[in-house]
Amino acid sequence: MKLIILEHYSQFNPGPNKYFTMVLPTGSTLLGCYKKLIEGTQQCYKNGDLPTVVTFNMDKYVGLPWDYPESYHSFMWNKFFKHIDIHPENTHILDGNAVDLQAEDQGYRQEIKAAGRIELFVGGIGPDGHIGFNEPGSSLVSRTHVKTLAMDTILANARFFDGDLAKMPTMALTVGVGTVMHAREVMILITGAHNTFAEPYVDHVCLPQHPCTVFICDEDATLEVKVKTAKYFKGLILFITNYRPMVPGSRLVPEPQSADKPIKLR
Repeated sequence: MKLIILEHYSQFNPGPNKYFTMVLPTGSTLLGCYKKLIEGTQQCYKNGDLPTVVTFNMDKYVGLPWDYPESYHSFMWNKFFKHIDIHPENTHILDGNAVDLQAEDQGYRQEIKAAGRIELFVGGIGPDGHIGFNEPGSSLVSRTHVKTLAMDTILANARFFDGDLAKMPTMALTVGVGTVMHAREVMILITGAHNTFAEPYVDHVCLPQHPCTVFICDEDATLEVKVKTAKYFKGLILFITNYRPMVPGSRLVPEPQSADKPIKLR
């Protein structure tokens, strides 16, 4: 994950008037990713400074104070932003306490549009396959909007509120599926057996239509994936790991190897 993001950033060749724009999520799945990113940026860039990165957070609960421990604003600053010395004016987080939520949505859409095309959309998924707070059945062309949370989402996230459903917000602001689909590249992180039933929504409705999507998942998250599908992707991983292209236009020719050694090319 760290390599994908940092390599994209380097290849983009950002500059004073050329910003690398990302959409970022929150959640426990992302903790390891942000930790590695912090380490990577501190190693590759002076003081971990990323002056040419612009970020937009994916979503925000309605009604939580900014400094509430479980607010997404607190999460992003404590888990990521304050460790990489990103310029505060380059970070964008929805205001779930805005008096006019519709105006907040519209303003966020305009900020994303003004930043140019999103280069990398990083996301996780919910147990039912939703991205952001776009519950199953959300419009594929939607942009930032207010969403009433499904009961499955409320039950799944109540653990962050001491298991008390009365404390759990029932509405949220979220970028739309159309925002995801317009990004140049999408990277989706999926972990845990509780997300294994997310495949039908993600796999068959939304992201296969995107021209450049990367799924990163652990073994548990694939427990309900069709056997042939799982074998196909494991085969791709094996191929990419053990083969490299030779002269452009030539075919791949493996060197003879013993059974206990990986396949290599001449």
